[in-house]
Amino acid sequence: MAVELINPPELARPRGYSHGAAGHGRTFALAGQIGWDGSARLVSSELVPQFRQALANLTAVLRAAGGRPEDLIALRIYVPDKRRYLASVKEVGEAYRAELGRHFPAMALVQVADLLEEGALVEIEGLAVLPE
Repeated sequence: MAVELINPPELARPRGYSHGAAGHGRTFALAGQIGWDGSARLVSSELVPQFRQALANLTAVLRAAGGRPEDLIALRIYVPDKRRYLASVKEVGEAYRAELGRHFPAMALVQVADLLEEGALVEIEGLAVLPE
């Protein structure tokens, strides 16, 4: 099963995301993941290690369902402080590519008032299309 990334030429060329994505198979929703370990402890008080761990948690759920990073069609990244995120965007990009490679599904970054877990600086949820 292949995911088709859609980037119409009349739109600005996206950097680090795609304008749209589609696939054929089972739709799989991935709950929001934060940067905590298997003992439900945040791995750091810093954004980049939390981002890296949140992505690792997300891909662990995806793999447990039989999926691969290439099956992702959408990611939503929630942060309480977009300036903090943007100040770390180079390191965030490196962490992203280390976990997901150069597969860039449709994405949104959303600044929120707060996240549920005290001290969490990022939460990532996703949508994938898994082979039937």
